[in-house]
This record gives sequence, structure tokens and C-alpha cells, in this order.
Amino acid sequence: MSVGLVVVSHSRKLAEGVCELAAQMAADVRIVPAGGTDDDGIGTSLEKIMTGISATDSGEGTVLLTDLGSAVMTAESALEFLEPEQQHRVLMADAPLVEGTVAAAVAAQTGKNVAEVTAAAESAGASYTPAGTQPDDGSAGPPASGASAEDSASGAWTLVNPMGLHARPASVVAQLLADLDAEITINGVDGKSVMMLMTLGLRPGETLSATATGPDAARAVELLAEQVRNGFGEI
Repeated sequence: MSVGLVVVSHSRKLAEGVCELAAQMAADVRIVPAGGTDDDGIGTSLEKIMTGISATDSGEGTVLLTDLGSAVMTAESALEFLEPEQQHRVLMADAPLVEGTVAAAVAAQTGKNVAEVTAAAESAGASYTPAGTQPDDGSAGPPASGASAEDSASGAWTLVNPMGLHARPASVVAQLLADLDAEITINGVDGKSVMMLMTLGLRPGETLSATATGPDAARAVELLAEQVRNGFGEI
């Protein structure tokens, strides 16, 4: 079982689309749309949110993701109607709807608890590379403080899959590295953050560079190299 997600939007189609996108990266996570009014008009529905919570809370908890202001208000009302024993494990994330849902889904897929999934969603709001900047290629810099040379590893590989580091490969990488005892930087961003990886926009033929420090550094680089060389299963 994993933490579930409820996507609250003013639009039924928008909520369903966000769920569909996130599900591509988190096949084992229950992600339920709660979009539109009870008659599927533009607006929000307390009943749909409550139904979504019931459908997604398997005992591990549920995170609510919302779009605009009144969706937040309706979601807050739903939280107030929960039984006391459930209130501590159903949380609402202050996060952008699409990016937050994707980040939360990946975190839930890797077994994070409800607080960690909420934090992952909220961190997605700051996960971007400003236009016109070039991320560091990750090839320079000493090991992190406290790490020895034996605890460091690095590598660089050419992307061979047809679409480069798009959403699904970024999710694969983040999930693959999530539980390793190592700090991993990929082209200057956090290798365990699906949103940061997606901001890189690496295309086929471009170079993915990684550095890792910590007890699992060598393993992290080994797993990453295998995925890149295999085209993330897309070739």
C-alpha cells in the first residue's frame, strides 16, 4: 500500500488529465480526480473530494492537490469533515497542481510516508531552471563534506533513447536512486528529484553527467549508466 492522491480542480477534464499524466510515473499509486461540480460543471464539489479521500486512503494516508482558490477552500472543508483518527493522515499540499501531483506520485511510488509525499509536492514549486541558464554538467567539484574519495563516483553518457530525458525516464531515474545512501547530482540538479530532472530538457544525443557521494555512490552511478545505455527501456 502507498499514500494516495486526490486531484482537486475546477475542471473535471483537467483533474482527469493530471491524474492520467501522474499515473504514467506511478503505476502502483491510487490517484483519483475530483474535478468540477457534482453535475460536472466548472467549480468544485465537496462530495467528490470526500469520495476521493475514501477511495485513496488505504491507511497510509492521502494528499490533496488543488488548483485555484475556491478549490483550496472546498478541500479544507473536506478535511474538517474527516473522522479524528483520519485527520492526521490526510494532508493538503501547497503546491502547483501539475508539478506537485507528479512529484507527489513519484514520492508515493517509492514508499514515502504522507508527510514526505506532501513535502515532495511542495518542493516542486521551486523546481525549475531559469530560462537562458546552463546547468552545471556535474563533472566538477570535490566530494561532499565528510565523503572520502572512495565514497565518490561519476560518469557521463550520451542519451540514446528517442525522446531524451522526458517525464517517464526522469521518473525512472528518480525512483531508481531514491533509496540509495548517496547524494547524486545530474547535470547540476538533484538526481532524486523528478521535477528537477525534467527541467534539464536533455535531448537525444546530449550528454547526461552524474556525480555521486556517499556509501552507495558507485552503485548509483552503475544503475544510472545501465538505464542510459539501455535507453530507459525505450529502444
